[in-house]
Amino acid sequence: MNSLNKGSHSWYSVLLLTMGHFFSDFYANFLPVLLPIVIPKLGLSLTMSGLLIMVLSFTSNVLQPFFGYWMDRSNLNWLILATIPAGAIFICYTGIVDTKIMLFILVALSGVAVSFFHPLGSSLVSKVSASNKIGISLSIFVAGGNLGFALAPIILVYFTAHYGLDSLPLLIIPSFILTIAYYHSKLYKQCSSSEINVLVNRHIPKFHKNTNLIKLNLVMGLRAWTHVAVTTFLPVLLASQGYSNTFSGVVLTIFLVGAALGGLIGGYASDKFGIKKVIVTSLALGILPTYIFLSSSEITMLTWIAIVLCGAGLQCSAPSSLVWAQKLLPNNAGMASGMMLGLSFGLGGIGTAITATLADYIGLPTSLLLTVLPLVVAVPLAMTIPAPTLDNKL
Repeated sequence: MNSLNKGSHSWYSVLLLTMGHFFSDFYANFLPVLLPIVIPKLGLSLTMSGLLIMVLSFTSNVLQPFFGYWMDRSNLNWLILATIPAGAIFICYTGIVDTKIMLFILVALSGVAVSFFHPLGSSLVSKVSASNKIGISLSIFVAGGNLGFALAPIILVYFTAHYGLDSLPLLIIPSFILTIAYYHSKLYKQCSSSEINVLVNRHIPKFHKNTNLIKLNLVMGLRAWTHVAVTTFLPVLLASQGYSNTFSGVVLTIFLVGAALGGLIGGYASDKFGIKKVIVTSLALGILPTYIFLSSSEITMLTWIAIVLCGAGLQCSAPSSLVWAQKLLPNNAGMASGMMLGLSFGLGGIGTAITATLADYIGLPTSLLLTVLPLVVAVPLAMTIPAPTLDNKL
């Protein structure tokens, strides 16, 4: 399919790419579940655990806009055949390594694979979609990643409980099945027209001079700080409170399912009410349930409700931010996607490393509770960004 054929649309290709996003984020969320096992096994401190998360965040997130810019300039769609299996192989072997160095190396390599897939996958979604269906196609694509991220903890906890860490490489198999489907669908043969490539190659984005883009990245980075910190250390926190790994996995899954639902609601709401309004409102509404959730010393009915609302509030703004970034960088969709799907979470990973370091001094419960503050800062900062010019809802 030619990327300029605006009348053509392939739901099958969108589904395959959504499945790729599902498995990419599925494998990317293995580390938080493995941490309670790896920490005592290799003698990791919370500070070193935070550093490990920062390494994963850097390689899987911060590198995304750079890879996205590279992909905007070159046809690297053939990498779609390798990214998912590579990420699966590296992360599935982290549970059975016996040295800290190998753990860090495998985590870093798995992150690089994730970083390649996201801008590549999102740009391919646009190429296989008709112009009037790109929005809904991207929403489905994002939802697939959220769902994979959400289901990873409970599936991984069940798998390791029944089959052990030594069997973890068996979970690599689905990635190869998906790659076979990619090969037969010929998705890797999709390419941009020379007209688009000429435009992109001539237009080197001066994003460092785009104040609104910088502010948007900071807003989403602050949001991601809370999101990544909770996702990473919630199992560790619950384990320290005497809860089983299975129960911890269930709680984390509920949080992430709430996040997935929030993302779908946010994508729909942005079409109705406008991008900026959804981002500001969702971040503001997420503050109270996040505080209730993180300040609870036991799991009650109120806590369960707060967990779902916390996840929804943190993720509701994600689809809107992706569209907003693409409006700010109209000639560099891959780079814009890399910023919102990657760089913001990389910034969140740096914040999580700070949270982990604080935890060694003031305790994990207090340190996690302080991650409410980035949300408080993000709301007024988002309000200072002018609404997109085509956002007629504001």
